[in-house]
Amino acid sequence: MGEEEKRKKRIKEEEAAVKVSMDKVKHKIMVMSGKGGVGKTTVAANLAFALGMADLDVGLMDADIHGPDVPKILGIEDKRPETTGEKMSPITVTPRLKAMSIGFLLPSRDSAIIWRGPMKMNAIRQFISDVDWGELDYMIIDLPPGTGDEPLSVAQLIKNVDGAIIVTTPQEIALLDSRKAVDFSRVLKIPVIGIIENMSGFVCPHCGYTINIFKYGGGEKAATELDVPFLGRVPLDPQMVEAADAGAPFVLQKDSKVREAFEHIVNAVRTSVHDTAVKE
Repeated sequence: MGEEEKRKKRIKEEEAAVKVSMDKVKHKIMVMSGKGGVGKTTVAANLAFALGMADLDVGLMDADIHGPDVPKILGIEDKRPETTGEKMSPITVTPRLKAMSIGFLLPSRDSAIIWRGPMKMNAIRQFISDVDWGELDYMIIDLPPGTGDEPLSVAQLIKNVDGAIIVTTPQEIALLDSRKAVDFSRVLKIPVIGIIENMSGFVCPHCGYTINIFKYGGGEKAATELDVPFLGRVPLDPQMVEAADAGAPFVLQKDSKVREAFEHIVNAVRTSVHDTAVKE
């Protein structure tokens, strides 16, 4: 067998392994942002955690190779995956939530990943096919900012992604880049589940007055102009930052406006995915 035949055989075997793994997952959702610093990973991690709290089996795949923040946000930085045969076991966060990240495999928290596109695509492929995810209701895929190697790799490998969630903040520069994320999804024929406007207003804990630090309503305006659903606004809350730093998902907080807003978003996401599946 020549080198070209070997290459084609290897590609077919890899594609078959991806299909076997993803056939066990009912719904696959990509969480994207056009730029960094909009709270995308926080949204992805809390969405996965909230779905797990709803008695659904969920996998959270951290596809941000250069900035793997999922372990920190979930408070599982010191965990290491086990290997059984040719498969790697994801980290169990709760009985209904599993997670995998390159962050679990680094020699230290300060280690940098200095890889080009092909190596990143291979790592993502391994996360999809060589991790024993088992039967899942949802897989949430946290992607790095932009429309480069990682989101393209996920879309090409999984092929039947249920949809993309775009996270933005209200200011114009974030909205400009979020439009590109919507265009990326449309070019690749990935349904846009909707836009989330994060950091939307800060409610003073002392007087109750709302300060729109990053403006207000831009995400909803962009959703209207782009003809995609608007999933809701998540306000700024210092407790949200503290929760992320402490590795405690903010959806666990009681009597929180952030939690209330996020519960609305989670319900909207589930309804959207369910309605799309029924139409198909």
